[in-house]
Amino acid sequence: MQTKNKKTDGKNSITKTVNWKLFTVLLIASIFGTIAVLPYTLTLQGGLLQNSSIPLSVIMTAQLIQSIVLFAVVIFIGLYLAKKVGLELPILEGWLEGREVKSYLKSILGISVGLGILAGILIIGIDYLFSFAGFTSSIVMAQITPPAWQGFLASFYGGINEEILLRLFLMTLIAWIIFKIKKTKEGKPTNMGMWLAVILAAVIFGIGHIPTAMAIVTLTPLLVIKVIILNAVGGIIFGWLYWKKGLESAMISHFSADIVLHVILPLIAVI
Repeated sequence: MQTKNKKTDGKNSITKTVNWKLFTVLLIASIFGTIAVLPYTLTLQGGLLQNSSIPLSVIMTAQLIQSIVLFAVVIFIGLYLAKKVGLELPILEGWLEGREVKSYLKSILGISVGLGILAGILIIGIDYLFSFAGFTSSIVMAQITPPAWQGFLASFYGGINEEILLRLFLMTLIAWIIFKIKKTKEGKPTNMGMWLAVILAAVIFGIGHIPTAMAIVTLTPLLVIKVIILNAVGGIIFGWLYWKKGLESAMISHFSADIVLHVILPLIAVI
């Protein structure tokens, strides 16, 4: 009986640690992001999907269900571990608890948007610099450029879904693992540990884009480095914001960067 009670207490402690209202808000937001990116995805992969023997409606429904399950799991784990390492969602948590959050939102808005725009400009600039080494610009390399309105909708996926997956889940998980290995005397994560979590999550995000690059060009070691750097630049900025300002700051910054890359840049290219 004592063993059963201990197991029950353990399960209850886990469920009590997770803010279920916050979980629900993030899950709904992730569903919105998944739906918002569909026009962008269909433009890029429409040809492949049309040639499939499976009806498009079935594919889209399956992807949506898969996304809901995936994000339900990563949000749960992320929220549970975030409490362990002191990472927060101050605006959403405060709003759900009925606290005043407008002043904090105003205090982070400028730096979040500013660093997001900077991230977008840095990515474009680094991509241009690589062209001097004989690499075709990633912008030119793309065979299809979705219209700006689709890029705008896709930016919600970047700002919401990718930040939930890469910062709330992946970066938090890495920070927690490092925290279990080494912590401060006060029982908190070390600065070095947090920086490692920020950088590793950003690099893993870059590595995740290598298969996409392989579908377009033949990979070389230098090209792999280029893909990782281009995608890690923003990740480091967003990770620092998550650590210092909260996940909402990282979301706003990522959204701003994607607006530069997927809305402003296509509009300029048309001109």
